[in-house]
Amino acid sequence: MTKKLDEVARFAGVSAVTVSRVLRNRPGVARETREAVLTALDVMGVERPAAFRGDRAPLVGLVVPDLQNPVFPGFCEVLAGALSKQGLMPVLCTRTADGVSEANYIEMLLRQNVAGIVFVGASYADAGPEQGRALREREVPVVLINAADGHRGSALISADDAAAVEQSLAHLEALGHERIGLLLGPAGHVPSARKLDAFARHLRRRGREGELGRLVAHAMFSMDGGAAAVPRLVEAGASAVVCASDALALGAVRRLRREGLVVPRDVSVIGFDDSPYMIATDPPLTTVRQPVAAMAAAAAKALVDQIEGRQVQGEEVLFEPELIVRGSTCTAPSVIAARG
Repeated sequence: MTKKLDEVARFAGVSAVTVSRVLRNRPGVARETREAVLTALDVMGVERPAAFRGDRAPLVGLVVPDLQNPVFPGFCEVLAGALSKQGLMPVLCTRTADGVSEANYIEMLLRQNVAGIVFVGASYADAGPEQGRALREREVPVVLINAADGHRGSALISADDAAAVEQSLAHLEALGHERIGLLLGPAGHVPSARKLDAFARHLRRRGREGELGRLVAHAMFSMDGGAAAVPRLVEAGASAVVCASDALALGAVRRLRREGLVVPRDVSVIGFDDSPYMIATDPPLTTVRQPVAAMAAAAAKALVDQIEGRQVQGEEVLFEPELIVRGSTCTAPSVIAARG
């Protein structure tokens, strides 16, 4: 039990003595500190003192489209830690294979008088029309990270998709690539649309806007989607492909290999997210890293501010991504051939 209470103290950021004072309901403990300790007890599976068993932490929903993309669990991990330290109880809500949807989770959360909701890479519309209306009518605090649709009126935290494309293109052009393909998520997906706009501006500046249709492909965010879509870009003459997710990039690499091409010797590939283990793929994936920790921390703060009645910034907050160069990009084949 002593070891467990030490873990509670570390999670709450207090001393073991403070945890003991809370357990004994002694005076002289600040409300915020008591709430942090009580939340830590819940997270660690330690029963609350009898005096506090009826006073559970308010629920916060974390709505994500799926857990297959490793970046979503990454966001949820940081969010859960930050929200728990504020005396809030995060609840993971994700679509399941047996038909439980985001709308089902939102309905359950509303019945529990949810304190707030963070949508991660999801659409506000995923809540369902009735549930979405209820969220607005009850003025439930909402934050959207990398929102999939163009919803306004909520706090918005996003990676700068245009900067991600510009960094990728600058890297590939420096390696001598001239025809570069863009592999995006479904049409209408806002982060993909922003990447597409940046790519179109890039082609216009070079007087090549007529090539846009041939150098862009859309697919579902999965390895299978990347594998299905990349041949079209290679057939259009692309010697490099910029992908809107690491999953798309890995699918593209797998398909290119199946077609007898070598990455990066024949085709360079860039991902997006810098999900865990991308350094261990074959080849290690060059990708654009989302600042997950900073974005999640900002989202947690924006939600807590709303819950506590403070005004939040109305404008979307953009976070600068970072190109991480690894082994899936190299000098363009045409440059290598010219060198003899």
